[in-house]
Amino acid sequence: MRSYSPKAKEIERRWCVVDAEGQVLGRLAARVARILRGVHKPTFAPHLDAGDYVVVINAAKLRVTGKKLTQKIYYRHSGYPGGLKSVSLGERLRVRPEQVLREAVRGMLPKNRLGRAMIKKLKVYSGPEHPHQAQKPQRVNPPEAEEGGR
Repeated sequence: MRSYSPKAKEIERRWCVVDAEGQVLGRLAARVARILRGVHKPTFAPHLDAGDYVVVINAAKLRVTGKKLTQKIYYRHSGYPGGLKSVSLGERLRVRPEQVLREAVRGMLPKNRLGRAMIKKLKVYSGPEHPHQAQKPQRVNPPEAEEGGR
């Protein structure tokens, strides 16, 4: 029997809404990355972008564990001498919470053109409103409901 391999034309994409309120950053990012890749579908193929669109709301109400708010540092460099900039997770969450989640999810996707196409399907908003009502997105349950509640 031959293995089934989906074609790019056969992929059906849905829109999902994930509420980030009270969710732990890393666990939420892992769940979102799985949906973006399409691992949750029976037609998953690692060489295709088979995932769904994901809209994350309430990104400002993310939760982090331990002392990460002060100890986790994000670095960037301008390319000039002395151009190293650093900012803590707490400061970045206060200023741009959408960017924190987007960067966490991006780190869990493939580092190639497939990953760059997948990250474009992620829409993150710091508040509860989003402009994607026309796509009729379906709400995704929190992980406690799916895993039987730890």
